[in-house]
This record gives sequence, C-alpha cells and structure tokens, in this order.
Amino acid sequence: MKTFNKSIIAALVFGTTAMGVQASSWENESKDAWIDGKAETVLLMNTNLNNFDINTDVKNGKVVLTGKVESELDKELAEELILSLDGVTDVDNELTVVKNTDTKSKKMKSDSAENDLTDAKITTVITTRYLFNSEVGGTDIDVDTDKGVVTLNGTVGSDAEKQLAVKIAKNAEDVHDVVDNLTIVAE
Repeated sequence: MKTFNKSIIAALVFGTTAMGVQASSWENESKDAWIDGKAETVLLMNTNLNNFDINTDVKNGKVVLTGKVESELDKELAEELILSLDGVTDVDNELTVVKNTDTKSKKMKSDSAENDLTDAKITTVITTRYLFNSEVGGTDIDVDTDKGVVTLNGTVGSDAEKQLAVKIAKNAEDVHDVVDNLTIVAE
C-alpha cells in the first residue's frame, strides 16, 4: 500500500510539473505570436519597406528578420522598427541587401533621405502603438512627422485619451517635439 501511495504521489508531482511546463510553453508561444503579429503590422504600415519581402520569426521575444531589402538604410530601418516594439528582447537581422549601395553613392545620399526614413519610422512606431493600445482610438488619429516633429490630427473621445496619445508620441524614439491638434469629441 505504501508503494502504491508513493507511486500515486510521484505521478501527481510529475503530472503537475509537466502541466506547468506545458502551460509555460503555451504562454511563451502566445507571447511570441503576439510579437510576430505586431512585427508584421509595423513592417506593413511602413511605406519605405516592402513587407512582403521581409519574414519575421519570433522565439522567446527574439525576432529573426530574413528576406531582402533594397538598401542598408532599409535594413537598419526594419531592425529599428522591430526593436521599438514592446516585448521584443533582441533582433537578429539577417536581411539581405539586394541593391548593394557602394560607399561613394552612400556619401552622395543627402541627409534628407535619412531624415525621411527616420520620420517614416517615427510615424509607423507611433501609429502602431496607438493601434495596439486599447485606451487610444488609433484609427482616428493621423500622425505626421517632419524632421522629428510629430503632428497629431484627428479626434479623441476624452481629455485622458488626448493626454495619453500625446504622451505616447513624445515617448517615441527620435521625437523632438509634438504638435497636438487633436480635438475631443464626446461619443
């Protein structure tokens, strides 16, 4: 009888441990799927990148980027966009540049091209954060960025939503200033 009780207790302990590992694995997989969805969305919303040529794989919060882009700037932009997402712990950027830009033509590129990419990144990051934040009606807010100055136009449902929208914009990387043109419309 003692052996039987020990066997049952051992089976229960083993079963509970296995269930805990399985639940933890499921939880990590769902977090990774959520991050993967956000990564695909942020790439889709950026007009400078062709997200159909970029693949994302997520494992324990680490995003692996594979596929092809047209320039080193696009490769860096994709990585920065993914790094800006909540839950991302690291990015392994394995993107291949298909139109290799030599050093001479890189120097010939103007600062405005880099500013345009930075502005596009800022706009995409803020818009994505609005869409994934349940407290902000992201589809009613238009985000425009020019040389690091973000202009918010559109409508929000309350003063609290307006303050949160402005705070999210101000907290984005590379933002120098935020112009708040949001209008409160009671629903």
